Amino acid sequence: MCAISTRFPDNIVRTVCCPPREDGRCVSMRRESVMKMLLLAFSLCAVLAAGCARQETAAPPSSPPEMTLLIGLTPEHNIFKQIRRYEPLADYLSEKTGVRVTLKVLTYRGNVIDNFQSLKLDGAFFGSFGYVLAHAKQGVVALARPEYPDGSSSYHGVLFVRKDGGIRTVRQMKGKRLALVARATTAGYLFPMIFLKRAGVVNPETFFREVYYAGAHEGTIDDVLDRKADVGVSKNTVYDRFAAENPRIGRELLILGESDEAPENALALRKEIEDSVKGKLVDALIAMHADPEGVKVLKAFGARRFIATTDTDYAPVMTYARELGIDLANFRFPAEE
Repeated sequence: MCAISTRFPDNIVRTVCCPPREDGRCVSMRRESVMKMLLLAFSLCAVLAAGCARQETAAPPSSPPEMTLLIGLTPEHNIFKQIRRYEPLADYLSEKTGVRVTLKVLTYRGNVIDNFQSLKLDGAFFGSFGYVLAHAKQGVVALARPEYPDGSSSYHGVLFVRKDGGIRTVRQMKGKRLALVARATTAGYLFPMIFLKRAGVVNPETFFREVYYAGAHEGTIDDVLDRKADVGVSKNTVYDRFAAENPRIGRELLILGESDEAPENALALRKEIEDSVKGKLVDALIAMHADPEGVKVLKAFGARRFIATTDTDYAPVMTYARELGIDLANFRFPAEE
């Protein structure tokens, strides 16, 4: 038997006995050492386990990358106003579909069609002739177009002159200056070519003293008002909007001809885009008018709602192109337009 003297907190020394061992050491001391080793081992395991748990929670599985669609916009007279009009719509579609929609304003109208692939566009808001060309060249698919507060979702071309310019017939246009918009437009190119052809004009380039492209519907109106051109063409929607803002148009200009109706600018996507993505965009667009947030965006855009759009809506435009003998798949645009 061995004895251990220990001083306790009350300053009284007590002797604790424990069974002796052959080496003379106390068994209780041996047990104390074993317990310390076990506690140390347990603590080490706990630390390692906690570290493993932290390592597992620190690296959650990565989410799939967000899909992005680059949508082209054919240039208008005021591109800053155009961006302010379209950006809220792009943001709304991004939020509702989970697809990031970004915008790119093109430098000229032919650019959105001939350079569709090189610009890496996924879609565009096409004018009616622009869509027909892009469908023939790239196979793009129309999705939806706006319906305006007056219930219209289409437009027609108008051909106009100055009231004081002495022009009331096509014959009186000979030797004058003609302001077109761009070759990729129905109202600004196809319609006036049909109008002149049906009136017996074989070659407008020689019939008129000058034929040029203003680049925007608004530009042709300004040019005729300012006497830079004698004859101009435009979309009726643009003409009417300008007439409401500028009383000179009603006083000084006269409309001599109008075209058949054609669909307003519609959103169309590459045929390679998955149908599920196209479906999300169509669903979001045509349901906007039933969503309070969507109603605000529509108001800023100037529309009442969006409606579904298909190839059959473009039949009048295709008829014009055939009558003019245009090869849609191989139609080209001068770089300056």
